Amino acid sequence: MNSETQRKIAWITGASSGLGRELALLMVQEGWNVAISARRAEELAAVAAEARGYLGRILPVPLDTTDAASVKAGVERIEKEFGPIDLAVFNAGTHHPMLAEEITAEAAGTLIDVNLKGTANCLAAVLPFFLERKAGHLAFVASMSSYRGLPTAAIYGATKAGIVNMAEALQPDLKRSGIKVQVVNPGFVKTPLTDKNEFPMPFLMEADEAARAFYKGLQSEKFEIMFPKIFGRIMKVLRLLPASLALKLTARAIPKEKPGAAQTLRPPKAKALRKRA
Repeated sequence: MNSETQRKIAWITGASSGLGRELALLMVQEGWNVAISARRAEELAAVAAEARGYLGRILPVPLDTTDAASVKAGVERIEKEFGPIDLAVFNAGTHHPMLAEEITAEAAGTLIDVNLKGTANCLAAVLPFFLERKAGHLAFVASMSSYRGLPTAAIYGATKAGIVNMAEALQPDLKRSGIKVQVVNPGFVKTPLTDKNEFPMPFLMEADEAARAFYKGLQSEKFEIMFPKIFGRIMKVLRLLPASLALKLTARAIPKEKPGAAQTLRPPKAKALRKRA
């Protein structure tokens, strides 16, 4: 990628912080031009400012992935101002650990809207361009929580399992059109989202380390990008165990001290859930 016209173009959602931010900065260092999206325009501008002087360029494109019209307008802007998108990374998402008694329709709806519906909105916006060109690369960011149901992640894990299913269903279909599909299953990565977790997080990775593993995986032909690998292998063994045994093991992850009555009856605020990348 020696000239501006030869630079590949990526679009990364959820890029104002955490893993998306680190991946965007790494890719511009590697010579990509990267359009970054999130709801928070000021944070996107800060990421773009940090990338000044790198080989590639960053174009901040603020949008709300839960708003299909906003996403469509954002993708059209990228195609017009930056050029044809080569790679779309659907990374935007949110998480709020919840015990059974903390689940509300509002909290569940927010997780489903952001993680699952938001991903579908992004797919619907960029796919027509890829199909017209018979080329493109889609990376769906899911989670190792998609492997097996885990305590406090009933809704979150379901949305991530849905994303994996979406990618699996699309891969054989889109391969015929020359479009590469990958699913990304990270373990625990230190981000503002995982900072909310009050339980031990085995094999916790720093965001920049995770971004390097992510980028390496994008350059491979593997359908699944998984990191850290040792934790992924453990989780896959858990997935293969009989349900009776797996449920006994996952029960150990339930917090020993459940929230007090006052906390139990207080549902998570939707406003707090929406504080995402």
